[in-house]
This record gives sequence, C-alpha cells and structure tokens, in this order.
Amino acid sequence: MGLDNVAVHWPRTGRFYDPVAPAEFVDFGEIVDLPRISAPTAALAELIAKTGTIRATAYTELVDLLLGLEGVLYATDAAAEDEDPVIDPDGCSWIASGIERFVAAHRPTGEAVTFESVSTVLRALLGDGRLAEQQLRWLESRLDALRDERGDPPQWNFTCAELGVLAAFYRRCAERGFAVYADA
Repeated sequence: MGLDNVAVHWPRTGRFYDPVAPAEFVDFGEIVDLPRISAPTAALAELIAKTGTIRATAYTELVDLLLGLEGVLYATDAAAEDEDPVIDPDGCSWIASGIERFVAAHRPTGEAVTFESVSTVLRALLGDGRLAEQQLRWLESRLDALRDERGDPPQWNFTCAELGVLAAFYRRCAERGFAVYADA
C-alpha cells in the first residue's frame, strides 16, 4: 500500500470528509502535453487531474526534510491528537510554500533533485541564517538519519518540475479552501 493525499472539502460535514471533484484539478492534465516533461512529472500531473489525489509515499522523506518535521504528509500531529489525519488549508499553504522555496533555490543547481543536490542546497540555505551552526548540525543529523544501515543515502530521483507540480497541488488546495486527507 502507501500513502495517498486526497483533496477533501473543508471543514468536514457530518462524519466523513467529502472528496473534492477531480474537475477542480483538471488543468493539471495540460502539464502532460508540455514538451520535454519527464515521465514521473507527467504521471503525477495526470493522477492529480484525474483523481485530485497524490501518491505521497515517494515524497514523504523529502518533504519532512525540507519542512523540518516528521510525518508532514501523514498529518501525524492530527492523528496523535485522536483527530482525523487531515492537513487543513493553512497547512497546505505552508507545505506548498516550503516546496516552492526549495525548488526556487534548487533551480540554479540543476533540474535533477537527488539526495546529494538536496543536501547541497539546504546547506547553502541554512549556512546564511542567524543560527547557521546550530541549523547545520541539525541538518547533518537529519541527513545521517536518512541513510540506511550501510550508510547509503536514499535514492531520490525527482525533478524540479515534478516538485513544482507537487507544490501546485497543495497550493491549489490552500487557495480554494480544501484540506488534504492522509489516507494510508
């Protein structure tokens, strides 16, 4: 199985969240026809256009690292409080903003987003802050925690365009007042 992030109407009415009609995301299908679009980017855009859903499993570690929390796309804070695992519109805006800022900072490095490129970009971003030394130590501990028992990093293979589509999904939810239900 895996984690799906499903756009739902906010707030909940009754016992369940109502999924948002895919028509709210139909324009994502236009991305598929863009020249030189990667297959993963096209697949993500097409899935969003058809279902209003993201298969979020592949992005969880990266989004957690970018936003500095764990379980962001799982909405674990809400689940821990015996609430539904839902990311409200403000949370969607926060996720979109974090991914958008990262993509903008990554573009000068290149289109391919790998563990190594993410590490380089985040080190540069955090190295300029007020608490640079402390933040860089935190980053190194997070990067080390992502390595497997042999010390190998995750094999991330994203593109800036793909992450841009991911951010656009959460941005659309935020702008239209939708929430995202974490269906694991």
